[in-house]
Amino acid sequence: MKVLVTVKRAIDSNVKARVRPDQTGVDLANVKMAINPFDEIAVEEAVRMREKGVATEVVAVSIGPQQAQETLRTALAMGADRAILVQTTEDLEPLAVAKVLKAIIGEESPDLVIMGKQAIDGDNNATGQMLATLLDWPQATFASAIEVAGSKAKVTREVDGGLQTLEVDLPAVVTADLRLNEPRYASLPNIMKAKKKDLAVRELASLGVDTAPRLKVLKVTEPPKRAGGIKVETAADLVSKLKTEAGVL
Repeated sequence: MKVLVTVKRAIDSNVKARVRPDQTGVDLANVKMAINPFDEIAVEEAVRMREKGVATEVVAVSIGPQQAQETLRTALAMGADRAILVQTTEDLEPLAVAKVLKAIIGEESPDLVIMGKQAIDGDNNATGQMLATLLDWPQATFASAIEVAGSKAKVTREVDGGLQTLEVDLPAVVTADLRLNEPRYASLPNIMKAKKKDLAVRELASLGVDTAPRLKVLKVTEPPKRAGGIKVETAADLVSKLKTEAGVL
């Protein structure tokens, strides 16, 4: 079984994002970039499947600038077998990303696609669902557990009311949630081995996909700053402040 896993180069989760002075987007100048955390979880799950003998090959795919090769090398160091970079300097919208991935999937014919549920930069949580729709494949989002048996996958997903278990026919698209697994650290030997693994670079134009933007960003602003909290001596003081100052009682 071939598993295709998607990887995005995003701002490091430990870095505070800054908005550009003209409010047109997030300032990426001199900012540390890393693999999107949810995609890292997806890579880990795919590699575990191969280690269990469920999967025979893990292919990592990324769409982005030349620097995204470093992100793919991280996925290769974690255990992916080979990688594909669709190179572009465009900041593609979720629908365009789904279209590009559909073209790659048409060439690779994977049995399962595992994606992070969302990227921590745009927080769109849309690409996986759009990809499944374009492919006309079953989908299972927010996965906290995946079990593959034969031509079916049983996926436990997190919903507001608790856990929901779905069974989908393969091929399918699954998006990974935070509690699916704990990603491994890439060891130095594996990092060195990753440099020798196959990483194919494709130009976006070679896929013949319509990636024209359909959304217009009006303004990007930082969230309002939160006021500092206060300490109270007694429960009576707390109730009093909730009534008089907070106005919630």
